[in-house]
Amino acid sequence: MATIIKGKELAQKIRLELKEEVAKLKVKPKLAVIMVGNDKASEVYVRNKSKACDEIGIGFEEFLLEENTTREKLLALIQELNERKDIHGILLQSPIPKHLDIREAFNTIDYRKDVDGFHPINVGKLSIGEDCFVSCTPAGVMRMLEEYGIDLEGKNAVVIGRSNIVGKPLVQCLLNKNATVTVCHSKTKNIKEIASKADVLIAALGKPKFVTGDMVKQGAVVIDVGINRTEEGKLVGDVDFEAVEPLSSYITPVPGGVGPMTIAILMANVVKAAKMAQ
Repeated sequence: MATIIKGKELAQKIRLELKEEVAKLKVKPKLAVIMVGNDKASEVYVRNKSKACDEIGIGFEEFLLEENTTREKLLALIQELNERKDIHGILLQSPIPKHLDIREAFNTIDYRKDVDGFHPINVGKLSIGEDCFVSCTPAGVMRMLEEYGIDLEGKNAVVIGRSNIVGKPLVQCLLNKNATVTVCHSKTKNIKEIASKADVLIAALGKPKFVTGDMVKQGAVVIDVGINRTEEGKLVGDVDFEAVEPLSSYITPVPGGVGPMTIAILMANVVKAAKMAQ
């Protein structure tokens, strides 16, 4: 039987630690969230971030822009927040409307306030192993592995998915811990064969139950980053949990695994930004 990696419990522990830390700080950390348009899923995410800030004692300011907001207006708002001394972290909630360039917007955020870890300076620092803001989901995955004492040195780690938000930064995080890393994606041939050799298998591709039992080596550590909703409305991951769990040594559930860690790490990044600004 696999050990279930309880991300929800670990996230709660991190949030409690942060609450104690914030109470001792001379400056009150503050997060600004920009949302463009009215994407329903984004509204839920923003609400959850607001609740987490509230619980920890982090200030929260929300900026809601119309669907038809111009590029100039969005970039001007980001610049204004860059210059505000009371704002320590800036988060642009994605997706944003198609007429706006999300890359340009991310690049406009001051990298010292880039608590999502998407700015090229933070991405570059991560790739050369310097201290920086790391994208929250990959950082959450690494924290889980660390918490459960999973040693990555010399291990074969396979990441399925190469997104800029999860897959690519995760590769750098794993390399920085001396794992041997293989990345699989939609153009990879023999994914099944490659995955079945992994000591640590991380699925982050957004396809429900993509990783099946025949793709997992006995005793592998399996991390499921996916959150997908079935037609029946049930939340499932990228891993077929029932089929894979008996083969794994450690596995994350969905929900209650990686998801809660993402917000906990975001909060940690805001506190880090506030301490850097002191």
